[in-house]
Amino acid sequence: MQETARLILGLRSAGWTEEQINDFILFIESGEEKYRPRNNTENKDKQ
Repeated sequence: MQETARLILGLRSAGWTEEQINDFILFIESGEEKYRPRNNTENKDKQ
């Protein structure tokens, strides 16, 4: 549990949104491409 909390806190401090964090964790667990993290320029294009 400590590792998960550190991961989430680190991603928050890096400026990730809650949605990006959730999608990243879903990608790690499921491997589904729709949750794969995108670089910042790709994220800005989607918004």
